[in-house]
Amino acid sequence: MRTAVAVRDITRLVEKQLDHLFLYDKQKEGILLASAVSKALKKTAVNFSECRNKYYRKDGEVYFNPFHSGQYTVFLYYLSRVVREYEAFSLADRIYYLNKALNAVDLYYEIELPDLFFLDHPVGTLLGRADYGDYFVFSQHITVGNNHDIYPVFDERVSLLAGAVVIGNSRIGRNTIVSAESFIKDEEIPPNSVVFGQSPHLVIKTMPDSYFDDYFHAKFFLDS
Repeated sequence: MRTAVAVRDITRLVEKQLDHLFLYDKQKEGILLASAVSKALKKTAVNFSECRNKYYRKDGEVYFNPFHSGQYTVFLYYLSRVVREYEAFSLADRIYYLNKALNAVDLYYEIELPDLFFLDHPVGTLLGRADYGDYFVFSQHITVGNNHDIYPVFDERVSLLAGAVVIGNSRIGRNTIVSAESFIKDEEIPPNSVVFGQSPHLVIKTMPDSYFDDYFHAKFFLDS
């Protein structure tokens, strides 16, 4: 993966941001952070590998620019997860908080997103502890959460448009687009669906596979 700046400068950027906003001890945490940055970049490269968006690729190569907010959101999410794997929980908390402060996205490090997801202007989004399938796409002001401690399940190729809410004992089938401002609670959505409205009065429109092939392949992913 090509990077807009050197890896050491990405590490310095994170260190400066942590030091400016929170407590950060470079002497005690610097070696761990540098190692975590390298591992997080590898995970970021996998995430970007099938992304169709022009900003995620340069001269045919996967490309990471830490000054692109969406890309940096993904990187900080992975960085917090890698640091958590090292059991440096305080540092993981600060990186999670940094992501929230800079990018206005709530992606806690215990949330397990799939290897392949795409976020599209995700300001104000909160993703809870759901089960997420590959080729998951989300936009701004999304909420995914629990109802009575039960979280949703998303099969592959699900897109949540602006303001969508999915909570509780919901299963969202493969090839589903949840339209803007829709509210889904404790519902099972069949595959190949475009969903409108509010539970329990949802409108579900069935579409052919080709419709979703065009949507996910043309807009988001090279191979989905």
